[in-house]
Amino acid sequence: MSVPVPTPHRVLVIGSGFGGLFATKALKDPAVAVTVVARTGHHLFQPLLYQVATGILSEGVIAPSTRDVLAGQANATVMLGDVERVDLAARTVTTRAAGRGMTYDYDSLIVAAGADQSWFGNDDFARHAPGMKTIDDALELRGRIYGAFELAELAAAAGRADDVRRLLTFVVVGAGPTGVEMAGQLAELSRRTLRKEFRHIDPSSARILLVDAADAVLGSFGEDLAEKTEEDLTRLGIEVKLGQKVIGVDEEGVVLEDDDGIRSHIPAETKVWAAGVQGNPLGRQLAEQSEAELDRAGRVRVAPDLTLPGRPEVFVVGDLAAVDGVPGVAQGAIQGGRHAADQILRRLRGEESGQPFVYHDKGSMATISRFRAVMKRGNLELTGYPAWAAWLAVHLFYIIGFKSQLTTLMHWAVSFLGRDRSERTVTEQQVLARLALEYLGEDFPHRGRS
Repeated sequence: MSVPVPTPHRVLVIGSGFGGLFATKALKDPAVAVTVVARTGHHLFQPLLYQVATGILSEGVIAPSTRDVLAGQANATVMLGDVERVDLAARTVTTRAAGRGMTYDYDSLIVAAGADQSWFGNDDFARHAPGMKTIDDALELRGRIYGAFELAELAAAAGRADDVRRLLTFVVVGAGPTGVEMAGQLAELSRRTLRKEFRHIDPSSARILLVDAADAVLGSFGEDLAEKTEEDLTRLGIEVKLGQKVIGVDEEGVVLEDDDGIRSHIPAETKVWAAGVQGNPLGRQLAEQSEAELDRAGRVRVAPDLTLPGRPEVFVVGDLAAVDGVPGVAQGAIQGGRHAADQILRRLRGEESGQPFVYHDKGSMATISRFRAVMKRGNLELTGYPAWAAWLAVHLFYIIGFKSQLTTLMHWAVSFLGRDRSERTVTEQQVLARLALEYLGEDFPHRGRS
C-alpha cells in the first residue's frame, strides 16, 4: 500500500522587491511550494536607481534577474504578470502579461507589491518630471540629464544664451534621501565628470536646485544632521529651497509657491520628482474585500502580525503595509517578508503563531557626494567620510549576487576615485518611450493579440 505524499502548502508572493524576495528565500522548505508573480522579471535594488540615472552603474547591476536569484531554490517558481484582481473569498489572484491572463490559487498570500510615485494629485506633472521608482524611470532620466548638456552645447554654439541657462538648470523635487543623493550626483557630474568635455559651455556652471515644501532637508534624520546636510549641499553649489511647494510643472520649468503665497517661476529643462509615494492600487482591492483600512498614502493598515484584518492567510509587507514605526525603506520590507514567512512555517509545524512584527531599526543613511554622507542609528550620528564608507559597505552587502557586488565595486572605484562614469550611453528610446506609449494608449501593447 503506497503512502500518500503530502501536498505542499501553496504560497503566492506578489512582487519581487525586497519584501517578496526575502520572504521567498525564507520559505525554502519542502513543505511549501512558492510562486512569485511580478510585473517585471528582475529584482530591483531601488536605493541605487539614482546611480543608474547619473551614469555610475548599469541597470543590470542593480536589477538582477529574479529567476537567476532563485534558480537554486527548487520550491520556488517565478512567473511574469501584472496583478489585475485579487479574490480573497476564492483565494485566487488573476494576472495579465502580454495581453494574456492567468489565475493562480493559493493557501497563503504574501502581498509585497510596493509603492508607486506620488505627484500629490498632480499626475500631469509626471510628463515633465519623471519619478525614481523603476529602471525605466532611471534610464529616461539618464537620457534627459546627459541630453540637456548636449542640447546646451548646441544652443551655446548658436548663440542662444537663454536656452543655455534653461538647459543647464536642474530641479530636484523632494529633499529626502533620494532627492539629496540625486542633487549631489548632479553636482558631481557637472563639476567633475563633464568639466572638460565641452567647448561651448562650462558644465560646472550648471544650476542645481533642491526643492521641498518641508522646512528641513532629511527631516527624519534629526535637526543636527539636517543642518549638516544642508550646509554640505550648499558648499557643493546646490541651491536648497525649503518651504517651497511645487504648484506647476511644464516643459519650460517649474512654478513654486512659498508659505506666504508668493509664486516664482524657474526655467529648467530637466526636472526630477523624488517626493512622495503612494501605495500600489492593489491595496484598495485588499481593503474593499476585508476589514482593513487604508492610510492617506493608500497603504494597508495591517494587524500586528502583518496579516490582513479578517484574513489571517494574507500578509501585506513592505511599502504597501502601514505599520507604525516602520519606515518605507528596504530593511522594513526585508524584515517584514521574513516575518510573514516565519508565521507561515510556524503554522505548518503546528507551532504557536500570531506573534506581532517587531522592527529592528538598523539606521538611516544618505550620501551627499563623494566622501560625504550622513548616517543615523539610534543615538549614533555620523557624517563625512566615516558615514560615506559605512554607506558603501551596507549597500554593497545588500546587492544580490557576487558578480553584481564586484561590478559595483569596480564602477564605484572608477567614479569616486577617478572622475569617469562608464554608463553614459543614452538613446532617444530611453527619453521618449514612456511619453510615446502614453500617446498610443494603454491598449497599444496588446493590439494584434488574441
